[in-house]
Amino acid sequence: MAEVMKWVEGTKGYVNDLKLEMRRVTWPNRKQVEGTTAVVIISVFAFAGYFAIVDSILVKVVKAILDFFTK
Repeated sequence: MAEVMKWVEGTKGYVNDLKLEMRRVTWPNRKQVEGTTAVVIISVFAFAGYFAIVDSILVKVVKAILDFFTK
């Protein structure tokens, strides 16, 4: 029974610490969220384009190498 009470007290302490920490958090406003979301979306498309180009180049190079050695 003592272990259960110790667990309950520990859980209460954790929840209280969590509430205190959440009050200290500085939440971004809507404009900041929209701005960072736009940056993330643009970055994802930019990296996708970059990797598509690099992938197509590597496919051509590997295919050329394989064709060279198979003939």
